[in-house]
Amino acid sequence: MSHLDFPSKRAPFFQTVSDDNWNDWRWQMRNRLRTVEEFEQLFPLSDSEKKALDTPDHFRVEVTPYFASLINPEDPHDPIRPQVIPTSLELVDNEGLMEDSLAEDLHSPVPGLVHRYPDRALMLVTTQCATYCRYCTRSRIVGNPHQTFSGDELEAQLDYLESTPAIRDVVLSGGDPLSFGVGRLESLLKQLRAIKHIEIIRIGSRIPVFLPQRITSELTEMLGKYHPLWLNIHVNHPNEITAELAEACDRLSRAGIPLGNQSVLLAGINDCVNIQRELVHKLTYMRVRPYYLYQCDLVHGAGHFRTPVGKGIEIIEGLRGHTSGFAVPTYVVDAPGGGGKVPLSPSYLISMSDHKVVVRNYEGYIATYEEPTDYQPHNAATCTICQQEHLQDEVQEGVSGLLSDDRLAIRPEGFSEVHKRGATAPHRLQQDQSKWTPHKEDK
Repeated sequence: MSHLDFPSKRAPFFQTVSDDNWNDWRWQMRNRLRTVEEFEQLFPLSDSEKKALDTPDHFRVEVTPYFASLINPEDPHDPIRPQVIPTSLELVDNEGLMEDSLAEDLHSPVPGLVHRYPDRALMLVTTQCATYCRYCTRSRIVGNPHQTFSGDELEAQLDYLESTPAIRDVVLSGGDPLSFGVGRLESLLKQLRAIKHIEIIRIGSRIPVFLPQRITSELTEMLGKYHPLWLNIHVNHPNEITAELAEACDRLSRAGIPLGNQSVLLAGINDCVNIQRELVHKLTYMRVRPYYLYQCDLVHGAGHFRTPVGKGIEIIEGLRGHTSGFAVPTYVVDAPGGGGKVPLSPSYLISMSDHKVVVRNYEGYIATYEEPTDYQPHNAATCTICQQEHLQDEVQEGVSGLLSDDRLAIRPEGFSEVHKRGATAPHRLQQDQSKWTPHKEDK
């Protein structure tokens, strides 16, 4: 199989477009589909789709001609169509949904920069995308021309990164960073590379999927100058994999850029182990490693895309052992309220004692693993790495902190007051999860 074995599609309406225009990413951007009339040149729309498209102030709709051509007009259950064309289900305000479900604004020391993890930061560099996903986590800002990040705000992000030496890994997202022109994107990468403590630059982009014509030799040659640079694309269904996408990924790989894939688990679209297995097989053939399978976030307008968490665990159960280990993504829930990514998977550890563990494999085979009785742990006092000054000063948070020092517990704020017998404090913990913070001891 080669990238030429993957399909290459162009809707009948676009057959008269010259190859030069069709393969020009700027032409694709200028001719994105937005309205009922434009979509109906390709296929009839349902009443539900028409209602959503005609609703004022809906989340922005724009679809590249290339990606719209992948929709099968004969298939009422086409898996690409609901990802990019709204329906009236988007107008239903389901319970529990939030505008900023990941509390990114809460973790933004300067506009557009999210610093949730100790050594990593997320730069939101644009609000523009080639096509807009209907389940977008950042629909509160993405696609809104009034929410673009100014030059001063990008400078403030860079200043924060430079003044925070703990940050070694920066992710560029938005919007889509590859929607920038080559010169503008290179200017940003050059400024990041000038910050000595930043080791890794990552880009999150769906442009290779929505607009593979954008991945030109000029772009990949420029990106190849700023290694180590990693890029995660976003493919949800095997039908999104085409000869054009495979060629774009090949260009990126040949420029030395490691590729990963981030999918979102979507009801009725890819919530099936057979679909997921075909997807990861095609991805790995293109040298794209499956990285994350996301539980759909609790974002307004996306309630109809959500699945039970158990469905994601079932899919991982059906992949583990049934395909290559590196083809199995990590299934994660991005915890509401800013808790970050929580990995979830089937449990393969059945039981354990002080000298033995009991495990099972994907077939249900159960085995024991004998633990060592003479284990001599690593001695941090004699280790040159552990004795480095910055590690000596670092305080580990969360469960890892309990394992690495003498703390006995992580207590919610106000825990001691609530549990003082006879006190007038309320007899239950506050429900506001944002107040849960680690403490070394009761105050």
